[in-house]
Amino acid sequence: MADNHRKPHAIIIPYPLQGHVNPSVHLAIKLASRGFAVTFINTQSIHHHTVKALDQKPDGDGDGNGSYDIFANVRRSGHDIRYTTVSDGLPVGFDRSLNHDQFMASLLHVFSAHVEEIVGNIVATPGEGADFLIADTFFVWPSKVAEKFGLLYVSFWTEPALVFTLYYHMDLLRINGHFACQDCREDPIDYIPGVPPLQPKDMTSYLQESDTSSTCHQIIFNGFQDVKAADFILCNTVQELEPGTVAALQEQKPFYSIGPVFPEGFTRSDVATSLWPESDCSQWLDTKPPGSVLYVSFGSYAHLSRPDLEEIAHGLLLSKVDFVWVLRTDIVSSEDTDPLPDGFKQELGDRAIIIPWCSQNAVLSHPAIGGFLTHCGWNSILESIWSGVPMLCFPLLTDQFTNRKLVVSDWKIGLNLSDRNKTTREEVANKISQLMSQDSGSKFKNAVEALKTKLEEALMPDGSSTKDLDQFIVDIKDRIHQKEHLSNDA
Repeated sequence: MADNHRKPHAIIIPYPLQGHVNPSVHLAIKLASRGFAVTFINTQSIHHHTVKALDQKPDGDGDGNGSYDIFANVRRSGHDIRYTTVSDGLPVGFDRSLNHDQFMASLLHVFSAHVEEIVGNIVATPGEGADFLIADTFFVWPSKVAEKFGLLYVSFWTEPALVFTLYYHMDLLRINGHFACQDCREDPIDYIPGVPPLQPKDMTSYLQESDTSSTCHQIIFNGFQDVKAADFILCNTVQELEPGTVAALQEQKPFYSIGPVFPEGFTRSDVATSLWPESDCSQWLDTKPPGSVLYVSFGSYAHLSRPDLEEIAHGLLLSKVDFVWVLRTDIVSSEDTDPLPDGFKQELGDRAIIIPWCSQNAVLSHPAIGGFLTHCGWNSILESIWSGVPMLCFPLLTDQFTNRKLVVSDWKIGLNLSDRNKTTREEVANKISQLMSQDSGSKFKNAVEALKTKLEEALMPDGSSTKDLDQFIVDIKDRIHQKEHLSNDA
């Protein structure tokens, strides 16, 4: 129960993947800067990799429970953010990338028991308590945990509103024969509220699959059943990017567009979130002309097939364009750590730099970067727009196919690389040339600059995202006070 002498207290639990942790951390800082107390709970595995990337000692016994506090710098500036960790149900050293299905199954079946224990302890702490739980929409348990401990439930969606509404309306997709059937319809989907007709190939990968028995499908089904009980939904999007979709969702739920959720300075953050050591390629980029370098990265989690990787590598060679390629050691598999074609690096000479990981915001913001070959993760798209960099889209899984549709068809700030039939080196080289050429690429550059302005305006004091966050803060405080009055009257 809240009392009148303390700040409203949020417990924030991000989904334990890089692309979900990043915006959750910066949401925590935003709320703390507005006078909230926040307890941020990472999994022990995420904590372990974050600290290891900093070359700090995670802990003495290998359980991921080290004393290093990622929010220490933020607290020095006066923000009330506490930090703790919880087990996701698997050993810290377990390879979650290689054993994806086991990892997802643990999140589906085991994680909630650990969460219940730690939330119960926080709520029962004398003089502390908590008022609301902010948890990732993909979790299957937040409404139940929140109800058990008398907390309000705020669902945090870290992907575009379009993807949220497709999952939210899975029942319509089923009824109309576009999903979960052996012989699904192939005509446009024209019945989702607020969404213009959509081709089935532009749905998320999970909505395009006929076998819906996978662990990931169970997570989506259960998570989107659970979110119907959410008191509020926060979305890392911008109203002006998806006006029709956002407006339709706001008619159904208290839905707030608060994006883009970035670190205050964009290129640097006071909180370490990277799961890998970051290489600095700024000196190399400093030697290149403005807009001449292609940045290539397929994100923090998805995998490329070896044939696709080889064709992309040869296409980069054929293009004659300078490039920075972030090539994770597990991009094909944790068991195949050197997947590049023989002689590839030698043939490149000085026109490229290949690194295992970097600060993406810092690279995208560098004047030498003129294009981004991307898997279309939502964070990557927002960061690319913010940096004024057009995109070449090569989605791999989940929301990335729908995100590509927004980039290529709706906003026209990039090109599609391949429809996944077969990727060829000639097509890769041709599309890179189209994107990076001053003539053919200028329309994408102009379009992304216009969208960048919309993002900047949304975060101004009178911008749409600032207003939505302000309104959420008013609304959540009202609900907290209502609960206090009810408990005092009881």
